[in-house]
Amino acid sequence: MEFLNDHSIQNELLLIFISVVLGILIGAEREYRNKSAGLRTFILICFGSCLFTVLSIKIGIDDPDRIAANIITGIGFLGAGVIFKENNKIDGITTATTIWATASIGMAVGSGYVYLAVLGTLLVLVILSSLTYFEKLIDREHKVREYKITVAGYHDFAYCEKMFRENHLRFIISKQKYTGGNLTGLWIVTGKSIHHHVLLENLIRDERIISYEF
Repeated sequence: MEFLNDHSIQNELLLIFISVVLGILIGAEREYRNKSAGLRTFILICFGSCLFTVLSIKIGIDDPDRIAANIITGIGFLGAGVIFKENNKIDGITTATTIWATASIGMAVGSGYVYLAVLGTLLVLVILSSLTYFEKLIDREHKVREYKITVAGYHDFAYCEKMFRENHLRFIISKQKYTGGNLTGLWIVTGKSIHHHVLLENLIRDERIISYEF
């Protein structure tokens, strides 16, 4: 890889091309999963980080890491932009950390450490894709849902608690509201995925349950 450390115009163009290719690989995976940051975003992040690193090496004679260090700050703003909160759940953390990792890959390419960048890209793809199986396994055995259930004509939640116990689910109540003879509760329920499915079937058939959502 010694020839990559010779920052001639040809080698710099090659580094930029490599950064674009690696950005395409990561961006394609995110695009396939329909995430908030897709193909073009990751290409530009990897390309931009590479270009800034090359520039920091070329023009930062006394302090060559000055520009490269500021890349991290800029990436932090991008990452924050894809994180959002909805229904007491935070989404976008994985995409934000992938942006951060992609920037490091672009910086590695710009510094001439192409082998590290390629290895980093492969690891990112393995983490994003292959580990999905383990996430599904954990989710199947330990699924956490937040249920909002409205019960007609009851002054306590004993009926709901009975249903949870019958379906082998653990629960805690986080909020309750009484309106017009109906009681609404917000429950955090934990258990196997199959037990959640059985609970939903019971909620649909039960005439005492006015409404539910999760």
